[in-house]
Amino acid sequence: MAHREMVPAPRTNPLVSDKSNPKPPTTAPGTQSYLTDRERAKLKPSQDELDHSPAHHSNGGRGRLTKGDRRYRHFAADDIGLNKQIQGTHAPDHEDLDVKPVLSIIEEILRHGKSFDIVHGAQVPAHSESYEEKSFQSAYHDAEIVKLLAYPINKISCEIICKCAGGGEAHSIAIGLLETLSNYGWDAKVVITFAAFSVTYGEFWLVDQLRGKNQLAKDIAALKDLPDTMEHNEEIKKKFKAIFNLLQTVLTVTQIIVEFKELPTRYINRESPEMVSATAHIPTTVYWIIRSILACASVLLNLVGSGHEYITSTAESWEILSLANKLSHMAEHLQEQLRKLKELIEDRKTDAALAALKKLFETSHIDNMIILKSIIRAREDQMPIFDGTRRINERLEVLRLKYVLLLISDLDLPQEELNILHLIYNQQTMRHEYEVLWFPIVDHAVSISPTQERQFLDLRSSMPWYSVDHPSFVDPVAIRYIREIWNFIHMPMLVVLDPQGRVANTNALPMMWIWGSHAFPFTKQRELDLWRESTWNMDLLTDSIDPRIQEWTRDNKTICLYGGDDINWIRRFTTTVRGIATTLHVPLEMIYVGKRNSKDRVRRCHEIIDTEKLSHIFPLKDFYDYIWFFWVRLGSMWNSKLQHGMTVETDKIMQEIMAMLTYDGSEQGWAVFSRGLYEMTKGKDDILITVFDNFNQWGHRVDHPDKFVPELDKEISGVHPEHHCNRLILPGHGNIPERVVCSECGRTMDKFVMYRCCTD
Repeated sequence: MAHREMVPAPRTNPLVSDKSNPKPPTTAPGTQSYLTDRERAKLKPSQDELDHSPAHHSNGGRGRLTKGDRRYRHFAADDIGLNKQIQGTHAPDHEDLDVKPVLSIIEEILRHGKSFDIVHGAQVPAHSESYEEKSFQSAYHDAEIVKLLAYPINKISCEIICKCAGGGEAHSIAIGLLETLSNYGWDAKVVITFAAFSVTYGEFWLVDQLRGKNQLAKDIAALKDLPDTMEHNEEIKKKFKAIFNLLQTVLTVTQIIVEFKELPTRYINRESPEMVSATAHIPTTVYWIIRSILACASVLLNLVGSGHEYITSTAESWEILSLANKLSHMAEHLQEQLRKLKELIEDRKTDAALAALKKLFETSHIDNMIILKSIIRAREDQMPIFDGTRRINERLEVLRLKYVLLLISDLDLPQEELNILHLIYNQQTMRHEYEVLWFPIVDHAVSISPTQERQFLDLRSSMPWYSVDHPSFVDPVAIRYIREIWNFIHMPMLVVLDPQGRVANTNALPMMWIWGSHAFPFTKQRELDLWRESTWNMDLLTDSIDPRIQEWTRDNKTICLYGGDDINWIRRFTTTVRGIATTLHVPLEMIYVGKRNSKDRVRRCHEIIDTEKLSHIFPLKDFYDYIWFFWVRLGSMWNSKLQHGMTVETDKIMQEIMAMLTYDGSEQGWAVFSRGLYEMTKGKDDILITVFDNFNQWGHRVDHPDKFVPELDKEISGVHPEHHCNRLILPGHGNIPERVVCSECGRTMDKFVMYRCCTD
């Protein structure tokens, strides 16, 4: 006790008020303020923050920095004079230093400091490092940059201690440190200064942690007269909580600044307008980081020789809070700028990768492996494709030197489309010549959801061909290429790659729908050759949709395909036609092919037709697959013809296709009659009813069943209604011609745009 009485009373700083008023001092006469009144009001801590800070006490602090008015005012980040002064200290010749190893050590010092325990409440168990973590840190400690910067770090550490302890003014000290570090880049300046402080900070906590069990640490603590009950002092706990929060903010901003330096110059030059604009505030931010470090250093110095008497000042705490607030705003701004630069870099990376992929597709290769491996990313030890037939995974090499049909779709692949493709796939006559590979398109920017995962697995399990084993194997650049070069939007497409990986057809689905595997190798030339071989008949119209039709054709029966969704007209029409056929002894088979985009009404018609035995129908369970296939084939024929420059005026098949699509676009029923592959005729509701009502006038001319279709065609051709209004609804994903003429009168039809979401 006698010894304690001989210790001088704690020194007080006359520039810091010892009153409890939390209001910061005003700017002294003759000094320059770097903060506007509006900014000062915005950054000033609330009364509640001050009431709970260790500064809200009547006794003054004992800081070594001169606590004049300048120390406690806010500084405007965009102050031109301050920025000019900061920039005047910058003359770098060490721009390419990698300071990350040093920053890693700083993080470790902060993590192992006692403040970690104070901030998080009760004592926290000592951190236990894994072998890998120890090895990682050891590598950082041994890094060449750590050895290279050891001298400037210790030099700056001495300057901070000496100048702060000597009563220096914070702004002058900060500028002085920037001048000392003038030849370093902004990231190195801040890391060196932070590391210099971390040495003092780490030594402080090392002594505090060891003095209870190490005599050397105890002696050093005694000479420094450090409080020996810090963990039980609530005011000191509050103070160090604020300090620790400020240091964490400093660390965050420092990491952002270092991250700017690591941006790849291959995609963005450091002198580019985008980079210059994004980093414009880094110099001022570095200045305020140094100011924050000086404020934290002052607190540590205040504890030296204070014993139990140290109680923080209001102004000192206000400064710590305001600096943390200021740096937080700066961090937000820099983080946003960094995000924009990363997006720009990512775009440029993707552009470069897209250009490389495009060039790859334009280059000749000995096989298709280079192309497949460029669009499906997988390690050498992975099997990225799934065999839907054998239910096993395979390497890409299983597709080497084969024609590969890429079935490209998102996860909303229509079930009827999948079912029909499955049907055609199983009927392949040239199965060994090519393989189908499902290429799922999923947005890689968003993680695949559990629902999408299940949806993908369900689709994959229903496919007998190959599939990419998971959407993550699809390269994002390939997705962009598919969207931008192959124009994929939503509708499925079938891209054909030949054995050398060259694109033989960007969408062979129309050929697949029209001719199936007979269209192999699915080139444009093959498509043109097939059209030259084709004529308009029942075989082209229906192909293999229903095997009964081919059987009826071989038996030379008269076939009637009819559609629409008016069940009353269907009853009247089928009854009338079957009655006439019976009278004329015409072997007639009728089958209902429904209507596009009217699924529910067509289902009801199917059920009634089946119940009342009005005609043949497609299998009731899968009726819509057949209806969809019938109409999608007609749409595919239309688009295929257009791609080869054929028009309604000059091409007979296009005229017939247009007539069929026009029938479906109307609200009326319609029918096509055919005998074998020879004669065909067709008509709409009003014309057909007129012709069959007048059967007594022409029926006597059908003296042989083979004459029924020709005579019917004559009667249909002779009916010319005074008024007609035809509607042609074309598939929105195909080519839309500028001019289309009416199939009945030859006049140019008006063009409208229609958007439809309902299917009934």
